[in-house]
Amino acid sequence: MFEFKDATMIYDMDKDDMVYAMKKINLKLPDTGLVGIIGPSGSGKSTLMYTMSTLKKLTEGDILYNGVSIVDINDNKRQHLRRDEFGFVFQRHYLVPYMTAVDNAVLATNASVSESKKKAKKLLLEIGLKEKELNKRPAKLSGGQRQRVAIARAMMNDPKVLFADEPTASLDHENAFLVMKRLKEYSKDRLVIVITHDISIIKDANMIVEIWDGEVSNVKENA
Repeated sequence: MFEFKDATMIYDMDKDDMVYAMKKINLKLPDTGLVGIIGPSGSGKSTLMYTMSTLKKLTEGDILYNGVSIVDINDNKRQHLRRDEFGFVFQRHYLVPYMTAVDNAVLATNASVSESKKKAKKLLLEIGLKEKELNKRPAKLSGGQRQRVAIARAMMNDPKVLFADEPTASLDHENAFLVMKRLKEYSKDRLVIVITHDISIIKDANMIVEIWDGEVSNVKENA
């Protein structure tokens, strides 16, 4: 589904001391499954995700999505991908403060209100929220609960690709594994890409990509 061809991202190009966030990465990801991208802080793993999701543009090289370059696509095509094919979970939850957990989850859906809320409640319960928390606003939820709402929101439109940047960072181990179990199930017929520094949460990943100093240092594929 994604193929990187000499993908390079350079920051501070106008300065003498340029910073390579990615250095000529060549990598091919599967069409479906759970892919873990792991590395220390500053290794380039988040940049890898941002470039393949069109949130950042490469300095050099190319990224193909279903065989088509997405580096220089126009705004309409970029918006289509982000709205209809990609889902995003960021380290910050970006919830609307005056809306309930359920209403935040259905914020970007195209289905009817009743169908969307029914689906949102199901998703939220599956990833660890309790019934009494569904109608609470973000201020009344813990950091981990807010993050789970953000994860449910990202899954509402059934995106073909789900990008998750440190999705379990604010969760305890029990809830982190609950979320990862749900993401693993979701990846059976979709692609889920998880950026993390915690190897334990991606032990069941179909592919693990290790990033070090902007380069792919190792790729491990599991059956």
